[in-house]
Amino acid sequence: MQKNLLIVFAKNIKLGKVKTRLAKTIGDNHAFDVYKYLVQRTEENTSQVYGCDIHIYFSDVIIESKWKNHPKFVQKGNDLGERMKDAFLQSFEKGYEKVVGIGTDIPDLSAEIITQSFQELDLSETVFGPAEDGGYYLLGMKKLHSIIFDNKEWSTSTLLKKTFQDLKSNAVSTSILVELNDIDTIEDLEKSNVRFLLKQMKTS
Repeated sequence: MQKNLLIVFAKNIKLGKVKTRLAKTIGDNHAFDVYKYLVQRTEENTSQVYGCDIHIYFSDVIIESKWKNHPKFVQKGNDLGERMKDAFLQSFEKGYEKVVGIGTDIPDLSAEIITQSFQELDLSETVFGPAEDGGYYLLGMKKLHSIIFDNKEWSTSTLLKKTFQDLKSNAVSTSILVELNDIDTIEDLEKSNVRFLLKQMKTS
């Protein structure tokens, strides 16, 4: 067992259940294809991260064909905060000293950025990767800070700002990584480095 752990929070790839905001513009089938590609890309990028264990937390059911040879679990909780909090708590109870969690819809999230997040935890108690929409694509910490998860309005433009306010009020230090864009809307897709998927859609 390594001292560091990377958690990947993966929504199960189900037609009509993923990228619903994007699907309103490009349709369920294309949104399904986009998310499937993003999951594949995340799997490839995380395979290049070394010096840590990797655990996968699926939203509904475990998919054995993804992230082979890595432990897999099903998320527990009524909302995103509860599910993330439970996964981090389980990880620290297992003895991990640094835990970093990521999602599966950030095409620019590289192995180098993930590696940097673990390094930043040598300097701060928490680390965040800010997303352009006001949320965050990465969260890391050295012990559980429940204030990150409690009483938050998820998927809002003020999430990260409110989280930073709570951390500051409780004297919890944090490091900030490069800002990246997640893919939620057609505008996000058009300005991302996976916009080539739009061309594929037009020819399919």
